[in-house]
Amino acid sequence: MKNAFTLLSENLNQKLAGLGIKEPTAVQNEIIPRILEKKNVIFQSETGTGKTFAYLLPLIQNYDEGEGTSCDVRNNENCNAPLGAGAARNTADGVKILIAAPTFELASQINQAAKQITEKKTALFIGGAPIKRQIETLKEKPFLVIGTPARLVELIRLKKLKISALKAIVFDETDRLVRKELFEESDALRLLVPKETQVIACTATLNKQTKIFFAGIENVVLPAEDVLRKRITHWAIYAENRDKIETLRKFIAACDFQKILIFTSRADQVENIYSKLKFKKVDCMALHAKADKQLRKAAIDKFRSGKCKILITSDLAARGLDIANISHVVQMDLPEDEDFFIHRSGRTARAGKSGINVVIGDEYEMRKYAALEKKLGIVVYPKEIYDGKIISPKMD
Repeated sequence: MKNAFTLLSENLNQKLAGLGIKEPTAVQNEIIPRILEKKNVIFQSETGTGKTFAYLLPLIQNYDEGEGTSCDVRNNENCNAPLGAGAARNTADGVKILIAAPTFELASQINQAAKQITEKKTALFIGGAPIKRQIETLKEKPFLVIGTPARLVELIRLKKLKISALKAIVFDETDRLVRKELFEESDALRLLVPKETQVIACTATLNKQTKIFFAGIENVVLPAEDVLRKRITHWAIYAENRDKIETLRKFIAACDFQKILIFTSRADQVENIYSKLKFKKVDCMALHAKADKQLRKAAIDKFRSGKCKILITSDLAARGLDIANISHVVQMDLPEDEDFFIHRSGRTARAGKSGINVVIGDEYEMRKYAALEKKLGIVVYPKEIYDGKIISPKMD
């Protein structure tokens, strides 16, 4: 397959080289040319396959460096591509790219990625943060805006976020955005943007509701890289509910890890695990959706930098979280929705690396895990902690 990075400018290629990125992933090879041609597209690709740069790179090229062109000036390729959405509209200063994400963490992550490849002003707008400060930021005329749907809609309706010059809108983690809790805001946002705006959406799980929401837009489903089976090793450690946190502590003490991400379904349980581990002198941090935004950001920043190597989180807080070198994911319960199991597991083994996914569960959860093993085609290895070591139990 042709290298899609050859369609990008020298400037963008230099920025990628500075990040240590030399070859495009499969999804980037497939999607970059389509977005450069200013097509509307919704694409599905597994977690950890490079979806964010798959849309950011061509959008930056088209609407920052290209400003209305969709060809590579170095080799004249793609110069006859249709200009499509928004090409004839004015190019005055203003928001050109709008990105909607379901959580503060994912929005912040996309903002960081964008800053790595453009010098233009970017802005992050999420609910729960002071709106007056965000309105002040808009006076600086950001080129690219990332935010949660409700806050973006609010700013547009207040006529503070002006989108008359908008060229493209991206819906990231679309499966979450079209669920009941976010559907109304996502739908309102879609209806507010100018009709000629290029529409891009991406997800790890392209479901029926997403297809209906984006009816008429080309669907691109990337072949499964089978990360769940090929690059993630699955372990099961049995523990009664009352013993789970102590089992977790023993696992951490016995484990040779780079970073551990610990999941639990309930926000209050995040705090419970955190306080009990801290009492046992385990250096860790907690992250859940109800926490203060600044505390959430501080926890992620410390975990990302490696200053703290253990992070406890809920599903809503960690959805879409892309942090390098997570060697182990520990699930302290099994979520009802198997998509959450897949997303949890997919926080490890990113960017071609391998990782370990561990479920610490009681008898009921072990039965559920066995059913998932069969359904997802994974192999689960039983483990136990004995004498400070993680071992395979002896079979009778």
